[in-house]
Amino acid sequence: MTNRRSFIRRTAALLGSMALHQTASAAFFEKAPFRHLDAPLSDEEFWRQIRMAYACSPTIINLNNGGVSPAPRATLDALDYYNRMCNEVPSFYMWRVLDQDREPLRYNLAALAGADPEEIAINRNATETLNTVIFGLNLKAGDEVVLSKYDYPNMMHAWKQREKRDGIRLVWVDIDLPSEDAEALTQAYASKFTDKTKVVHITHLVNWCGQVLPARRIADAAHARGIEVLIDGAHSFALLDYKIPDLGGDYFGTSLHKWLCAPFGSGMLWVKKEKIPKVWALLSSDEPDGANIRKFEALGTRSFPQEMAIGYSLDLHNLIGSARKQERLFYLKNYWMERVRDLPNIRFYTSMKPEWGCAIGVFGIEGKKAVAINEDLFAKWKIHTVPISWEKIEGVRVTPNVYTTVPELDKLVRAITELAAQR
Repeated sequence: MTNRRSFIRRTAALLGSMALHQTASAAFFEKAPFRHLDAPLSDEEFWRQIRMAYACSPTIINLNNGGVSPAPRATLDALDYYNRMCNEVPSFYMWRVLDQDREPLRYNLAALAGADPEEIAINRNATETLNTVIFGLNLKAGDEVVLSKYDYPNMMHAWKQREKRDGIRLVWVDIDLPSEDAEALTQAYASKFTDKTKVVHITHLVNWCGQVLPARRIADAAHARGIEVLIDGAHSFALLDYKIPDLGGDYFGTSLHKWLCAPFGSGMLWVKKEKIPKVWALLSSDEPDGANIRKFEALGTRSFPQEMAIGYSLDLHNLIGSARKQERLFYLKNYWMERVRDLPNIRFYTSMKPEWGCAIGVFGIEGKKAVAINEDLFAKWKIHTVPISWEKIEGVRVTPNVYTTVPELDKLVRAITELAAQR
């Protein structure tokens, strides 16, 4: 244990992420103090130091962090260390050491979530966490679930499977995005509620376009009718500054490999304590309808190193601070959008107001397919984005992260300006 802690301290100090047992200054620099803990969101010197914590490509500009984000160097190094340690004596280190270390990690994640640790389960991604609830709720034929076609496909597929298997009825909300009208968005959901509605599925931040939905208002309207609320927070957790219970949901799932920048294949489930017995365990458990949140972690052999490395990404997130991280990513989104919004033929699918969007921005060019724009951005400028052709959206999704620099966005602006002039 002593050797492990020494390794953690050395790794964090060397690679630029804050270790659990260190001060922020010691974590970033071995000798010089870290002077910018209160730096403004536009302080590029501070954010370049944050960039040093990541192994950023020197040739490709990664602006698709909305799908999955890279892990900090310290997280990668810890992942490698734990893997090597486990492979020395797997059954000892995995089951007698790291399996016990899940409890401190649960506590630290709960602190960020603003939740009771006994409401937090550590899973592999948002699909697993949300499927746990979708397939675990006691629903019968004729029960209604309200959801939107702007929800994530894996979640829609899960609900459709319950529709096919159990005869529940799916009721679809029709919304026009982007929207800055909280009342209209709330009513779009509330207007679908009936006496048969049992669950409403809310995507807090829509992955297709970066729209933030008024989750709390929708949840309150649902609870007024006795309807339970499942919130998909895959794209909002560790991006927006909030506490999970503040959203007013009963169930919440997220991926930690998005904005927390944890290892790939890590996720978190939150279930309000009194609701835990109402959800059956997704996999085998000796008490599948019990009240212990750990029933949702019954995965058998898993990657313990991946779980333990989550803590290093959590340290870096806490060093930056949730509020400052949200402000910075909103600043970066609006930085490039403000510089191209007056170009001819440009259309935005994302609001530029802070309450309705953050890091994700989606733009289209009249007469151009999203796929073609995406290919052009990479072929000439080596800018990695993702094309979005979904429902009423035909554009390119641009998603910076905390390591993204302003000069990289200046290059994006030049690229969009040239593409817009080609029509």
